Amino acid sequence: MSAFQNKVVVITGGSDGIGKALVDQFLSLGAKVATCGRNYDKLYQLQTQHSSRPLLIYTADVSNELDCKNFIDQVIKTYGTVDILINNAGVSMRALVKDLAIDTLRKVFDINFWGTVYCTKFALPHIIKNQGTVVGVTSIAGYRGLPGRSGYSASKHAVNGWLEALRTELLDTGVNVMWVAPGFTTSNIRNAALNAKGESQGESPMDEKAMMTAEACATHIITAIEKRKRTLVLTAQGLQTVWLNKLLPSFADKLVHKFFFKNGELVK
Repeated sequence: MSAFQNKVVVITGGSDGIGKALVDQFLSLGAKVATCGRNYDKLYQLQTQHSSRPLLIYTADVSNELDCKNFIDQVIKTYGTVDILINNAGVSMRALVKDLAIDTLRKVFDINFWGTVYCTKFALPHIIKNQGTVVGVTSIAGYRGLPGRSGYSASKHAVNGWLEALRTELLDTGVNVMWVAPGFTTSNIRNAALNAKGESQGESPMDEKAMMTAEACATHIITAIEKRKRTLVLTAQGLQTVWLNKLLPSFADKLVHKFFFKNGELVK
C-alpha cells in the first residue's frame, strides 16, 4: 500500500507543469487531492481527467489572502483535514532592475512569498495535528540571485528563509518542513513569466527540451516527502550552482553572468 493512501494532499498551482504532475501522481498513489489555480477551464479539464478519483478543484489567486483562506476552508469542509501542503504556485519574471517597474516586483512577491505564507498559515493547525508536511517549491534562484530575475530571486530567498524559520519552530512537533529547488524544468513558468511592465512575456528564452520533465521532478518531490527530507536540490546544474555559490561566490558571479548574458545583453 502507498504511504499516501487516503492522505489529504493540498497542491497550489495544480493546473500546469510541476503542480499538475504532482496532482496526477498523488492521485495515482491513492491520496485525496485538492488543488487551486486561477484558470478554471484548466482546473476543470484536470478534474474531468480524474473524474473517478477524489480531486477537489478551486479557483483562487494565491496572492489574495481571502482566496487562500476560502480554499483551505473548502478543503477542510470536503476532506476534514490536511496532511500535506505543497506550495507550488508561482510566477517568474525576466527584466533588468534598471527597466523594472516596482509593481512587477510587488506582484512577483505577492504570489511567490505571500501565497506560500497565506496557505501555510491557514493549513498549519491541521498539519501540526497530523504531524504532516509543509513543502515549498522554490528555485535555485532561492540560493543564488539570478540576473534578470531579481524579484523572482528575492521572493524565493524569502520563501526559503521563512520555511527554515518555520521548520525550526516546529522541530519538536513531528511536522516536516521541506523546500525544493527544481532547477530548470519543463513547465509553463517561463512562458508566463512577467516582463518589465508586469505583463506575460508569452515565450521561453530557454531550451525546454534539454530540461528535466515536470513528471520526473514531481516523482523526486514525492520521494523526498515520503523520506521527510529537509531540502531537495534537483539537476546537476542546480547542485553545481548552489555549491559554487557557497564555496566560490565571486567565481559563481562570473559563471552566472556568462550564462545569462551575451555581448552585454540579457539572453536567457
